[in-house]
Amino acid sequence: MVPILYEDKDIIVVHKPAGLESQSSRGFAPDMVSEIRRYLHNPQDIHRPAAGISGSQPPYVGVIHRLDKPVEGVMVYAKNQKSAAALSAALQDGKMEKFYMAVICGQLVDKQGVYVDYLRQDRKNNTSEIVDKSVKDAKKAALKYREMEVIHSPEDKEKMLSLIDIELLTGRHHQIRVQFAGHGTPLYGDGRYGGDISTIVDIKKEPAAVRRPLALCACHLAFLHPVTGEKLVFEIRPSGGAFNWFSVIG
Repeated sequence: MVPILYEDKDIIVVHKPAGLESQSSRGFAPDMVSEIRRYLHNPQDIHRPAAGISGSQPPYVGVIHRLDKPVEGVMVYAKNQKSAAALSAALQDGKMEKFYMAVICGQLVDKQGVYVDYLRQDRKNNTSEIVDKSVKDAKKAALKYREMEVIHSPEDKEKMLSLIDIELLTGRHHQIRVQFAGHGTPLYGDGRYGGDISTIVDIKKEPAAVRRPLALCACHLAFLHPVTGEKLVFEIRPSGGAFNWFSVIG
């Protein structure tokens, strides 16, 4: 079972590992919703169904936000419809604090700043791209970034890698990956948007792309409890992969 960071009768906060879908998967592969439902079947007092709900029904698991399959991070799920509605409204109103850490290929021009772009999602190919504001279906995407540490890549001393702290101000499809790639510094291990820069160690020695784990972690989530109104803050440290190369993580 995935690590549980917090649970009460209304919500459950988990540490989603990389490699799991954050919502129900279409096939037979494991996903977060199925894993949480399996956990909620555990015969504990807190898991007893509310009055009027049959114990034979699968536990309610409301998906509030999403993380890409290769991304690890903190996620909150609702255990009833009332909480789901309140959390979804908070998300839409920009009242959820979401911070990420990422390893990018290269070095930023400015040590901190804001990226504001317009993205268009291609649902057919499950990708997004930066487009002009005037393009149909273009949506504003904004984030704040801050450089935390810069190192020479252990795989190629001539290349630089940067550890970045990111505050996500909007929640667009593949937003962080698309924006950093569009500004010339793709995320390490991003085979979809990074191209050769983030997936090949040395194209002369390794002509075939060598896949690396995507270096992106949703490390901080804060929101008001949907029932009590108490502010809840949850943080994790990125684990494994390129993150281990940086002293501020280790």
